[in-house]
Amino acid sequence: MSEPPRHRAGEPGFRRAAVALFAAGLATFALLYSPQGLLPLLSERFDVTPAAAALVLAVTTAALGLSLVPAGWLADTYGRTRVMGWSLLVSALLGVACAAAPSFATLLLLRTLQGIALAGLPAVAMAYLAEEIHGSSLGLSIGLYIGGNAIGGMSGRVLSGVFADTGGWRLAFAGVGALALVCAFVSIKLLPASRHFHSRPFKPARLVRGMRVHLTEPGLLRLDAVGALLMATFAAVYNGLTFRLEDAPYGLSHAAVAAIFLVYPIGSFSSAWAGRLADRIGRRPVLPLAIALAGVGLALTGASSLPLIVLGVATLTAGFFAGHSVASSWVGRRGSRSAGSAAQASAFYLFAYYAGSSLGGVAAGAAWSGGHWTAVMGVGAVLLTGALLMSLRLRRTPPLAEPAAAPAVAVAA
Repeated sequence: MSEPPRHRAGEPGFRRAAVALFAAGLATFALLYSPQGLLPLLSERFDVTPAAAALVLAVTTAALGLSLVPAGWLADTYGRTRVMGWSLLVSALLGVACAAAPSFATLLLLRTLQGIALAGLPAVAMAYLAEEIHGSSLGLSIGLYIGGNAIGGMSGRVLSGVFADTGGWRLAFAGVGALALVCAFVSIKLLPASRHFHSRPFKPARLVRGMRVHLTEPGLLRLDAVGALLMATFAAVYNGLTFRLEDAPYGLSHAAVAAIFLVYPIGSFSSAWAGRLADRIGRRPVLPLAIALAGVGLALTGASSLPLIVLGVATLTAGFFAGHSVASSWVGRRGSRSAGSAAQASAFYLFAYYAGSSLGGVAAGAAWSGGHWTAVMGVGAVLLTGALLMSLRLRRTPPLAEPAAAPAVAVAA
């Protein structure tokens, strides 16, 4: 008996899958990053330091990173759509529950649980698309999914700032949580059932073998380091920026600070540009170029002029997304050529990526308390220098040979 056909662009099944995963990506990343613009407000309301306030974001990204591989195991056993559906519902409900947190410790606990729940989407969505979408339409479907991620990351930050100005931090969490619930129901209702999924029992030996390959392959480890350092820089700058722009001499409102995040979609264009350039001249020269662009942006944020600061943040954002795009696609390609797997290589890269987000955000809070923006820039400069040195080392890392039957895997984060 032949397998059912995969969904192609223009068909009803493809449209349903595209809308469902766009909504899912929007909900996931809105919930994940919505507190970033609230950090000064949370620091004030709970009477905690900026570094402690940054934990509201850091514990969630850390829990998400640690939960990616287990979420993949669950999806391999119980199904893609089931894991994604429960992930969206539970994380949205936890988002609403954050609005009622009676203490800072409770808020951190709820955000940690939310990070665990959120892992179900990024760990599974790409596998679902690879299984259910026809190869000729896969790139388009992944692009729409990543578009939902980017818009979610932006809208969560912007909406939380607007809600905070209207009714405080509790309304901000409740408002973004309600948006995520709507997106969750849309996604669950529209997402076509899996027709090509085959349940696989969990085998620890296979996991250990893949881990051993990844942890001994120099190129993959260096790419993990680049992803972690780039994301740590990005989180440090955006976290520190919220404190800087609400402080004198700027004194911006929560909504005005959140509007800075409207530069975020620039990353969609820069990542596509970097991908096309890498296809023409290779990833090895493009990766350090992207990191250097981020460095130019960081330097511009040292200006006192608000327009120059915004230009610097936009340039940093373009360089970050370009570098992340090149590094993550390189991980998928190198992982498929190693003795491990592209999927597992991607999971390790994403773990490093989210670990970098957690550490960079907390480091920025501590730096702001110790030396304000000059110290935050110093942290960013050290992190970017490390990423640049690692990318130059990758230029000298020998490529892996193409296997006889390499699987085609797309990687995005």
